[in-house]
Amino acid sequence: MIDTSIKIPDELGIIPIKGGVIFPDQIVPLIIHTQKLAKLIDEILTTNKLAGALTQRNPDIEEPKPEEVFKIGCVIQITKMLRFPDGTIRLLIKGLKRFEVAEFSQHEPYLKAKIDIISPTYRKTVALEAMMRNVVAMFQNLVSLAPYLPDEYAAVVLNMENADSLVDFVASTINFDYNEKQMLLEITDPKERFAKLIPMLQKEISILELGAKIRSDVKSELDKGQREFYLREQLKAIQKELGETDEHAREIKDLKRKILQAKMPEQTNKVALKELDRLAKMPPQAAEYTVSRTYIDWLISLPWSVSTRDNLNIKQAQEILDEDHYDLEKVKTRILEYLAVKKLKPDSKGTILCFIGPPGVGKTSLGKSIARALGRKFIRISLGGIRDEAEIRGHRRTYVGALPGRIIQSIKTSATNNPVFMLDEIDKVGADFRGDPSSALLEVLDPEQNSAFSDHYLEVPFDLSHVMFIATGNVVDPIIPALKDRMEMIELPGYILEEKLQIARKYLIPRQIHDAGLKSANITFEEEAIKSIISNYTKEAGVRNLERMIGSICRKVAKRVAEGKNGKIKIAAKNLHRLLGPQKIVSDVAARAGQVGIATGLAWTPYGGEILFVESLKTRGKKGLILTGLLGDVMKESCQAALSYLKTILVRWKIAEDSFENQELHVHIPSGAIPKDGPSAGLAVVMSLASLIRNEPIDPKIAFSGEITLSGRVLPVGGIKEKVIAAKRAGINTIILPRENKNDLQEIPKHVRTGVSFIFASKIDQALSRIFSNKKIGVRK
Repeated sequence: MIDTSIKIPDELGIIPIKGGVIFPDQIVPLIIHTQKLAKLIDEILTTNKLAGALTQRNPDIEEPKPEEVFKIGCVIQITKMLRFPDGTIRLLIKGLKRFEVAEFSQHEPYLKAKIDIISPTYRKTVALEAMMRNVVAMFQNLVSLAPYLPDEYAAVVLNMENADSLVDFVASTINFDYNEKQMLLEITDPKERFAKLIPMLQKEISILELGAKIRSDVKSELDKGQREFYLREQLKAIQKELGETDEHAREIKDLKRKILQAKMPEQTNKVALKELDRLAKMPPQAAEYTVSRTYIDWLISLPWSVSTRDNLNIKQAQEILDEDHYDLEKVKTRILEYLAVKKLKPDSKGTILCFIGPPGVGKTSLGKSIARALGRKFIRISLGGIRDEAEIRGHRRTYVGALPGRIIQSIKTSATNNPVFMLDEIDKVGADFRGDPSSALLEVLDPEQNSAFSDHYLEVPFDLSHVMFIATGNVVDPIIPALKDRMEMIELPGYILEEKLQIARKYLIPRQIHDAGLKSANITFEEEAIKSIISNYTKEAGVRNLERMIGSICRKVAKRVAEGKNGKIKIAAKNLHRLLGPQKIVSDVAARAGQVGIATGLAWTPYGGEILFVESLKTRGKKGLILTGLLGDVMKESCQAALSYLKTILVRWKIAEDSFENQELHVHIPSGAIPKDGPSAGLAVVMSLASLIRNEPIDPKIAFSGEITLSGRVLPVGGIKEKVIAAKRAGINTIILPRENKNDLQEIPKHVRTGVSFIFASKIDQALSRIFSNKKIGVRK
C-alpha cells in the first residue's frame, strides 16, 4: 500500500518511460543509460528520492520533449540503486500516486514539471462491488491460463478491497499494450476504469483459451521433426481467429504500398510489381527471397520523383559564392549563367563541369559552395584508384552480395534526384582486367544519354539529367579524350602572394581561430607576418600548407590561453621563428644574381607552375655536351639544338668556331631527383649557354619559356597561365615568351600581370638582343 507519510513536493524531475506504464504500488526495475537522466538520479538521491514517471508517446525517441510524453503519470520512489562499469544505473522503483502535469518548468538538461496529485474519488457501491468481484474472477481465470503469471497472484487479488488498487495491480501484471495501460492510468472514476478493464481481460482470456485449444488440436500430429511446422500453424491459427493476415502477406502488402508511393516511371513500376509478385510466391526461407527483397528495397528507396527546389535568386547565389571563396571569377560567372538559364528555361539539362588545377586551390570546397548557392544537396565520391567498372555501374544480381554502383548508392544517400554530384580526382581513375571505369563514366557524364542511365544491378533506367555533375582533377592529360569531350573544362590556377594574403585574412585565419577554440580578442596577425609565412614557410600553388601553418600558430596560442595566460597575442614577422621554427623556403632567384651561365626558365607541373634554373659550365675535355639533372629525351634534344644554333652565330660574336674542340660544355638543371622533360626550356637553355660563351651574367629576375628550332625560331608552348603565376610568386619582373603565346595573356587576371613586363619573340636572335647589347650580339637590323 501507499505510504501516506511521504510528502510529495509540487515540482518533480521527470523520468521518461519507454513502452511501459508505472502504476501506484507497482515495484519495477529501471535502467538509466543517458548522462542527462543520470544527473537527475544523482539529484534525486541527495533529496527525497522522488521523481515523476511519464510514459513516452513514441518509445523510439531517445530524449523526448514535453509534447512527446503523456501528461498523466505516477510519482515514484527510488528504493535501490546500483551503478555499473558501463555507465548505466540500475534502479528499483516503487509507484506511489498518480499525478497530472500542470506545466513543464525545465527542459534541459532534463525535464522538470509542476504537478497536481490525482486524489481517488472512491465511493463503494453495490455496482462497484459487483465489478470488483467480476474482475477478481476473470483475473484468477487468467492466472490459470497465462504461463507468465505466477499462481500466487490469484490469492493476492482476493485481499484487495480498494477499487483503484485492484485496477492498478491487474493492469500492471498483464501484457496489455502500453497505450491501453496509459488509458487506464488516466481514468479517475473507478466505475469507468472497470468498464474499460473488463473487455480487455475478456479479450486476453479468449486468446489464451484459443491457444490452449490449438495446442490440443495439433498435439496429436506433432513429433520432433514437425516442431517448426507446428509453431507456424499455431501462429496462422491465432491470426485467423483474430482476423489478421500472416506476416509474409503483410510484408507483401506493405511493399506494394511503398512501390505505389515511390512514383516510379511506368516501366520501372512494372518491373517492381513483377518482382513483388515473384517474391509473394516464394517461401521466406528460400535463398532467393533475400536477394529479391533487397532488390525491391533498392527500387523503393531511390528518389525517382523527389527533388530539391533550386535557389534561382542570382544575387543571393553571388553573395554565397563570394562569401565562401575569394576571386575565382570565371567559375562563379559560369554558375550564375547556369542559374540564369535555369530560371528562363526550367526544363534545361544538367551541366557537367570539370575543375582542373593544382592541389589546395579550392576545387572540392567550391563544389560544396555551389551546392549551397543552388540550394541543393551535395554528395561526393572519390574516383582516385578505382579500377573496377562495377564501382560505377554496379554488379549484376547473379553475384553474391551484389550492390548498385557508387552513382546510384550516392543518389540514394542524397534522397533527391538533382544533387550537386562531385566526382573527385577524375584524372586518377585506373583500368585493369576488371574493366575501365572511365568508359563507364561516359554514359554518366553525357547529357544526351544520362537521362536513362542503366545500372547493372537495377537493370532499369534512372534519370541523371537533373544532376549537376562536377569533376575535379590535377591534370587534363590522363583523362580519356571521349570523357574530356563530355565535360566543360575550367582551369583553376595557383594563387599569387597577394591572393593568398586576402584568402588568409578573409577565410583561413578566422576558420583556424574558431577551430582552435580562440576568439578574435585572443590573437591578431600582422600583414607582414602573413606575407612572411607565405614566402618563407610555404611553397605551393594552393593554400593548404598555408592553412596548416596558421593552424599551428593558433594551437600554440590556444595552449597559452588554456594555461591562463590572458592578453591579446600579436603575431609579427620577427617572431615567426619562435612559433614555426627557422625559415624553410629561401629564394633561389636572389641567390643566383650576377652568375655567368645561369638562366631562369619556367615549367609547368600537375601542381601548378614552377621556376627552374638552367646552369652551364665550361671545362677542359673532349666529351662535347654533357647533360645532367634527370632530363627526358625531348629536353636533351632541346639542349643539343640550342648548342648547334649558337655555334652558327659564333662568328657574329667574333668567337672562333673551333673554340669548343678541346672543351666540354656541361648543362645541368637542379633538383636532380625530379624528372624533367618537354621542349619549353629550349629558350632558357639558349640563354644559359649564350651567357657562358659571352661571359655575361643574366638578371635572375628575367625568365624564359619557349621551344626552339635549329633555324632559330621560337615556337609557342603551353601552360602560360600557370608559368606566369609561378613567376609572379617567385618575384620575376620580366618574362620573355614566344610571340604566338601573346593571346594567352588574356586568360591571366590583370592583378597577376601587374608589375611584370612581357617581351615576345618569334626568333632566338630577338630574345638575345633583348638580353645582350646589339653591338656585341651583331644582330642584323
